[in-house]
Amino acid sequence: MILFENVSKIYNNHHVALENINLEIAQGEFVVIVGRSGAGKSTILKLLIREEKPSGGRIFVENEDITKIPDVELPCLRRKIGAIFQDFRLLSTKTVYENIAFALEVAGREPSEIKKYVKQVLDLVGLADKAQNFPHELSGGEKQKTAIARAIINGPEILIADEPTGNLDVYNTWDIVKLLNKINQFGTTVILATHDREIVNALNKRVVTLEAGRIIRDEQNGKYLI
Repeated sequence: MILFENVSKIYNNHHVALENINLEIAQGEFVVIVGRSGAGKSTILKLLIREEKPSGGRIFVENEDITKIPDVELPCLRRKIGAIFQDFRLLSTKTVYENIAFALEVAGREPSEIKKYVKQVLDLVGLADKAQNFPHELSGGEKQKTAIARAIINGPEILIADEPTGNLDVYNTWDIVKLLNKINQFGTTVILATHDREIVNALNKRVVTLEAGRIIRDEQNGKYLI
């Protein structure tokens, strides 16, 4: 499903963020990317949703080289890839329902479809009773659940999560991890970037370890070894 082929990323100040990365992720996998701050975890995710372009190499999603996709076609790519981040990125003037529905409205879905699908994802993430609340009325965990609901509302085949528990307490952290696991069990490919040792060791999933922009370890049922 996903293939990084000899991918490098060098920024203007000659900082090497990634160097000759080769990585293959199959459909339905749950992959955890770990590494110290600056190792290249976020860069991999940004390249995958084309927030950044590689300095060298190719990246394939479903056999399509996304490094060659014209900007006008990026919305189509990003509907295949849901994304959640540490800072939630919710629209402060919209309710939970409206934040989630907005992703469907942009995609041109019918009002009846929007109502149906938003209700389904609200039930999935456990926020049916918070539909009319605004972001400032939510806890950190509820904000992240809203962000997850928004990310999966279009039924993406891939979900990427960049330090999604970085701003959460222990209780909410495990709530989000359980939710990511549930989404993966439905067949969605999940790529989680984290520096949380306890999460990585408890998940017992495939772990890709980065150091200074290179993959130094790639293990099934891996552990946090840095």
